[in-house]
Amino acid sequence: MAHHLARGLLVLTAFSVSGCVAFSPDSGMTAVAELTGQTINKDVAFVRTAESAAAVDARVRQLLSRTLTADTAVQIALLNNKGLQAAYNELALAETDLVEQSLPPNPVFAVSRITGNGASEIERQVVGDILALATLPFRSDIARERFREAQLRAALATLRLAADVRRAYARAVAGNEMVGLLTDAKATAESTAQLAVKLGETGSLNKLDQAREQVFYAETTADLATARQVAASAHERLARLMGLWDAGLDFRLPDQLPPLPRRPQALPTIEADAVAHRIDLQIARLELNALAKALNLTQATRFVTLFDLAGMTRRTQEPEGAPFRERGFDVQFQIPIFDGGEVRVRQAVESYNFAFNRLTERAVNVRSEARDAYRVYRSTYDIASHYQREIIPLRKIITEEMQLRFSSMQVDIFALLTEARQRLASLRGAIDARQRFFLAQADLQSVVNGGYAPVAGADSPTTVAAAAPAAGGH
Repeated sequence: MAHHLARGLLVLTAFSVSGCVAFSPDSGMTAVAELTGQTINKDVAFVRTAESAAAVDARVRQLLSRTLTADTAVQIALLNNKGLQAAYNELALAETDLVEQSLPPNPVFAVSRITGNGASEIERQVVGDILALATLPFRSDIARERFREAQLRAALATLRLAADVRRAYARAVAGNEMVGLLTDAKATAESTAQLAVKLGETGSLNKLDQAREQVFYAETTADLATARQVAASAHERLARLMGLWDAGLDFRLPDQLPPLPRRPQALPTIEADAVAHRIDLQIARLELNALAKALNLTQATRFVTLFDLAGMTRRTQEPEGAPFRERGFDVQFQIPIFDGGEVRVRQAVESYNFAFNRLTERAVNVRSEARDAYRVYRSTYDIASHYQREIIPLRKIITEEMQLRFSSMQVDIFALLTEARQRLASLRGAIDARQRFFLAQADLQSVVNGGYAPVAGADSPTTVAAAAPAAGGH
């Protein structure tokens, strides 16, 4: 009987091995590339060899050789960001768990030998975990759900990085544009302050007006220093997201943000699209499905958590007489006297209920986030477009008319300078409005597909506040 039991264990194990999962050539990255390609249309790479690392480095250097656009910055980050590579490593680790859970437990072979007074006894055992073999298909199915969840998490990390890069790019370029604007304004303010000093020395300008011109120069100088600090920090954040080392920190950015699109996107079904496509919701659904299967498995094995079957052979040699063999089997199982599995079942039930409530909450929040992101997108577009179509052209007309009146001696130099301050405030407001639009555009893309993760302080402008026009006149 022991011989048949041992053979049965080997046959059952061989049958289980036939359904085992093998390692994939790409560690599941094909699914990640398909998920992210539908949204951002960029290449992703899991760098695992020296050859692939060299190819990525060459591609990054090629992209850095020209002035960066938002798309090239995203592509560099997807290839070069080490945090994203670590997320892909987690995906590879999840595949090892999948393969491990698909393998049947190894049988245990034991040998013991006892001698004394001329007699000896040799015993051999082959022990198999029958419960683990019986539940192998269920555990393997749960592991597949977990691996699919890990693929979605890797895709989510990819999409969130792309959105973060777009936000950082908008802030960095807007910072450069603000620095350029304030640099010119500082030069004008400095000339005006020097003129006010000379006029004050001749008695043509009182102390109050002198102080107004000097404080404008001082405030513009402070604003420029602040803008440079903001631009430098935005530049550094973009460099971090792109994973650049010393050699790539001198990348070139454009001097201005790109123009607004001709018309905003119309997304009447944004709530339904977000619920259907949000990857974090898909992860929550898979988590709930895996917990449901784990609950069923826990309930099925509630009373039996240990069931080992061993085939045994024993050879006994007495001092006198011929040796003889004995065969048999050994069964071990746990008697549920004190623990009937109620604790494990209750834990599984509450874990499922917890995941269900979290999923429901997440679905409610997703709809709200989608509505809010589109509202912000449309409002920032309208505001930036208003600056572009109305305020800036009107400011240009006013400046030209003031210059004509100054040439004809109808207004003095200080009235012209007052108008220049007001125009400066409008230009700063226009830069900030366009920056807010591109940040809202990145949030809108993320809220539909990539899993919304608003950055702390995202609502705060990265530019310094526009200076108010000086009170009074000359």
